Amino acid sequence: MCHKKRRNTHSAFFLLIFIKEIPLADFIFKISPNITLGSYTIARLGQFAKDWGTRYMLILDPALKDFDINTKIEASLKDRSIEYFTFDDISDSSDTSTVERALKLAREAHVHGIICAGGTRAGNVARATASLYNEMHSIFDYIDGAAPTTAALPFIAIPTSMRDSFLFTTHSPITDSRSNKAKLLKLQNGLCKLALFDPNLILNHSQNKRTSIGLRTLCIAIEAYISQKSNFFSDTILEKAIELTWKGLDTTSTVDTATSQEVSFAQGGCMTSFGSALSSLGQASLVSLAIESRYKIDASLTTTILLPYIIEEASKYKGDKLAQIAFIMGLSNNPSDIQTNIDALLEEIRTKIALANLPARLKELSVSIEQLALCAEDAGALEIMNGLSRSMTSDDLFELIKQAY
Repeated sequence: MCHKKRRNTHSAFFLLIFIKEIPLADFIFKISPNITLGSYTIARLGQFAKDWGTRYMLILDPALKDFDINTKIEASLKDRSIEYFTFDDISDSSDTSTVERALKLAREAHVHGIICAGGTRAGNVARATASLYNEMHSIFDYIDGAAPTTAALPFIAIPTSMRDSFLFTTHSPITDSRSNKAKLLKLQNGLCKLALFDPNLILNHSQNKRTSIGLRTLCIAIEAYISQKSNFFSDTILEKAIELTWKGLDTTSTVDTATSQEVSFAQGGCMTSFGSALSSLGQASLVSLAIESRYKIDASLTTTILLPYIIEEASKYKGDKLAQIAFIMGLSNNPSDIQTNIDALLEEIRTKIALANLPARLKELSVSIEQLALCAEDAGALEIMNGLSRSMTSDDLFELIKQAY
């Protein structure tokens, strides 16, 4: 059993894992942020933030204003006399120009830390700002491979999509404004001090929006589960993440409380973020990063489109794990019936996509196959290529894109 607890004052999220004794090589496990998961946790943000300072930059996804989430966050900070100013000039991709603007404002205000509320794009800008705050060189030195050498600012994350693929990692994607290529920024260990997962933050989302969020979470979990870097620990976490996320996607369930769907989303998303960091992201996430960087198309859409094709491609060499996924999701009573389980998994996911009126093909995103060929090249240059479900090249990624086009 292992758990991570934030001192003894906060309603911490406990991760309980029971593992059979099996022979294995040495396994090194590190986790940085404290995790608080529960309804109305953002009401305690000001209380938590005081541990690291009293003056913050709040990096906010501007879409949150439509649901008045910013007001709740700001009220918590004001109640605890936390000084803050808001930065919500987030572009369609988290690019170097946006980070440079955020850094300039943060340095001028001499902030003690960075708070971020939003999805992946806001999170990427916030991580970069916290990481590079004390650095002296150009941001381009760091996205071209240099590692930060100074201490980062404390960073508090509020993932409003209930997951963040880079929350527990030591790198974060950034779009190079000079070329519109996706790059990976190296981060200091222990950058994120606290992650707050609040199920209430998705209460006002439409069902289609929730499905889009849930399917991307499911895709991240599945790809990490079938990754070459998966291990007994990540598998244990990701199996539960898949179960919870699928439950969150089940709009017919009436078993638990009225908010069971939101809670499942938060639990599944948190565990997906954790499990994928212990394993790796996959082809869909990689290609989606490249497409979003070049053409400002929401990565959730491209990830969802690619998911069935990822499963079809992986069925040739990861059939046993895909069958286990179908079993975990309750689509089968027999995990050993591999092909039947894979067929059921594909049918269910395609049905979810259709019912939510989400695009099923990349060509529906108004991008040409020639443009997507560039994205395959961009994706092939990223370090994440080392952790895919099998050894692949940019040509292999382009083949996947063509199938999904």
